[in-house]
Amino acid sequence: METLAPGLGYVDLDFLQFSGVIATAVLQGGEGVALLDPGPSSTLATLRRDLANAGLGVQDVRAILLTHIHLDHAGATGTLVAENPAIEVYVHERGAPHMASPERLLSSATRLYGADMDRLWGEFRPVPAGNLRALAGGEVVRAAGRALDVTYTPGHAWHHVSYLDRASGVAFVGDTAGIRRPDGFIVPPTPPPDIELEVWRASVERLRAWDPSALFVTHFGPSPAVAEHLDEFLRRLDQAGQLARRSLERDEPDEARSAWFQAEMQRELLRARPDADLASYEAAGRLDLSWLGLARYWRKAAERQAPAGARSV
Repeated sequence: METLAPGLGYVDLDFLQFSGVIATAVLQGGEGVALLDPGPSSTLATLRRDLANAGLGVQDVRAILLTHIHLDHAGATGTLVAENPAIEVYVHERGAPHMASPERLLSSATRLYGADMDRLWGEFRPVPAGNLRALAGGEVVRAAGRALDVTYTPGHAWHHVSYLDRASGVAFVGDTAGIRRPDGFIVPPTPPPDIELEVWRASVERLRAWDPSALFVTHFGPSPAVAEHLDEFLRRLDQAGQLARRSLERDEPDEARSAWFQAEMQRELLRARPDADLASYEAAGRLDLSWLGLARYWRKAAERQAPAGARSV
């Protein structure tokens, strides 16, 4: 386990045997342990091992804090609660019903991942309603003896929240500040169905207003240069959005539009980081899914502006 600050650490879940793709934050204090974004069930063995190496176990966990309910962040939650029913699960109020009854969530994910669902994510067990603590944003959560401010940060997902640890100043921001792997390049994860660019930009400014000492992104780990990170993320988010918009102007099928977008995004990455491991970036956030999310966003925007009966691209 890597150390962030006194009482704060994180585990590399080695997702798909890639390091630096999914991180689980571990909060410790006088009231036990809290996990922030425990990851998918497919990586539980790694989480258990690293907790054990730190002298901890699932029975020590008193709370799970979720930034949002996507499977790479929240998938192991129900399995952990089944093992330790004392765990309280904090999640945005829009996500809480899907943690208790995940059928729609799993159906949506299966449309994206198909036969790879089990290999990627493992089981997704429901969380009993009595263990869920619904958040709207604006609360102060006490977990592991620590006080964390909660703010609502949609844009990537309508059920996304972020947490600020008051003692250390570290902001745990899930996907709101993008993917930043150890080589430092930032990629916006924009899968369907919830991408809203204007809303997302407002959420980033909410993080900035916290003036945190560091950002902690689930993909992957701490980023201490907060202002620079957020500025670069917004630039990359705008760039990805414009590339997706340009792709829709191309007179070709969606498959070719997506391929063009992916090639342009990879070109940008390799221009900045010639030695970047493209496969590990794909594990953190697939570009084909990012195109789908942005294409959906632009098509919805066009439909809102078009006269009745007009067709979008």
